[in-house]
Amino acid sequence: MALPTPERLLQALDPFPNAPRLWVALSGGLDSTVLLHLLVAARELRPLDLAAIHVDHGLSPTAGDWADHCQRLCDQLAVPLTLRHLALQRQRGESLEALARAGRYAALSAIAGPGDLVLTAQHQDDQAETLLLALLRGSGVKGLAAMPRRARLGEAWLLRPLLGYRRAELLAYARAQGLTWIEDPSNGDLDFDRNYLRARILPLLAERWPACAASLSRSAAHCAEAQDLIAGLAAREIALIEGSRAGTLSLAALAARAPALQAAVLRHWLADLGLPTPDSRHLGRIRAELMRARPDRTPLVAWPGCETRRYRDDLYAMAPLPPVPGAGVLEWLGGELTLPAGLGCLRLLDRLGARLDPTACWPAGLEVRFGARGLVCRPGDQPHQRRLKHLFQEAAIPPWLRPYVPCLFDGAQLVAVGDLWRCTLPTPDDGIRLHWEGGIRDHPGFPQAADQPPGHRGPEACPDVTVQTPRLHGLGSIAQTTDSLAPSPLAGEGWGEGSERLRPGEAARSKAALDIENDGGDDQVIDDAEHVDGGQHEGSRGEGGVCS
Repeated sequence: MALPTPERLLQALDPFPNAPRLWVALSGGLDSTVLLHLLVAARELRPLDLAAIHVDHGLSPTAGDWADHCQRLCDQLAVPLTLRHLALQRQRGESLEALARAGRYAALSAIAGPGDLVLTAQHQDDQAETLLLALLRGSGVKGLAAMPRRARLGEAWLLRPLLGYRRAELLAYARAQGLTWIEDPSNGDLDFDRNYLRARILPLLAERWPACAASLSRSAAHCAEAQDLIAGLAAREIALIEGSRAGTLSLAALAARAPALQAAVLRHWLADLGLPTPDSRHLGRIRAELMRARPDRTPLVAWPGCETRRYRDDLYAMAPLPPVPGAGVLEWLGGELTLPAGLGCLRLLDRLGARLDPTACWPAGLEVRFGARGLVCRPGDQPHQRRLKHLFQEAAIPPWLRPYVPCLFDGAQLVAVGDLWRCTLPTPDDGIRLHWEGGIRDHPGFPQAADQPPGHRGPEACPDVTVQTPRLHGLGSIAQTTDSLAPSPLAGEGWGEGSERLRPGEAARSKAALDIENDGGDDQVIDDAEHVDGGQHEGSRGEGGVCS
């Protein structure tokens, strides 16, 4: 039996000689108590800025006793302690263990600064349990790699320096040092899978194979090496099969790869985007429904926390999109306009990048509408009016994003389509620029910087300005489904106070309902303006958009 020592523990810290601070995840149990004691002893050998954090998951009526114990222990060892309390909200069908683990690591990530080390006390027996659980879930190589010795945790690093030790060795160390700790009563609850493995399965395995924990941990290390090789191969392949937009993949190039490589590429690509990776069933659906779809289709494959979509030859992945604003008007009278539902903000800038109020150019202010149909626009200095649908198509903006684009009006005159096109007639060289940034504007489906569509009057970085609270008129929402966009029963939800019905005379010219159906065309959007006659809608105030 090899007991842990401060000297060996310091070896695990050698790759991080300049870490500003070390945080010990302290539960008050045996394992974390031993880790904290070892680090305090190591502090005598090397200067360490050491602190501890205790996370109360809010799941036990005796949680306060745990926090008190940790405080007394840290006071004895002269280690500052930070307490964090979680308010976990379990969803139907959600694993309590997984929820608590996610909340715990989120709390650790939030408190650790850039370059800090967060140390947890998992040991070899924990690693064996993790591998068995992954096997029973049918996990792939990444899952079978179990817990890595080190990993990124936000801007910090997560280290597990005790993975090479058995729990029995930690227990022997604690007894030799006269340490005290608290036993978690939930560890005896066999309804938890890990506890069942620990209490019933691993002891049976150890009777037959005494070194089973070490052997299982060694297998996990082999899987970790294999996963590193797969990740490197997948990263090189992703660089070769990039789509037409940053963050997308070419479906034609992906389809030319072997099925096993396709799966590895998809998992690695999604992980790089910070999105949850799919199970085998959803990977199969991506191949069957997205990779094999006709280029003029826009199918969707989704799982919790992620949506994957096809547009032309590109594969997109994103967090679930918010509800689409429905019929109604936002008045923009001054300052910065924050759009609802996480759609970003709008700023108006002059040629020098200084903020302008819309009323300086349009005395009555501007109105913002979403999903307006049947619109035409003369972008930039182009000689003819164009249907908005065709402009979206030429700019390769996917159909599912188009309803989120804010359309700016001076009365009935369309002034601009987001920051994509200026539409006023004529378009003088007035230097006025609309800046739409943040939120959904950062989606890879929108053109960025050097890839802006023709006629775009691109903004420079705009200064910080005062946020205007928008006045809302009759704004609803559209609930997104797999196949279509349909009116939602939650109309108006998420828009805050002040929402009201359209004022008299506005309903006729608001037209903000967007009809989407499968028409076999490129974008599946049905316009209601088949005839483009001169570019002015009935009731137009004329040219607009020009500062005097």
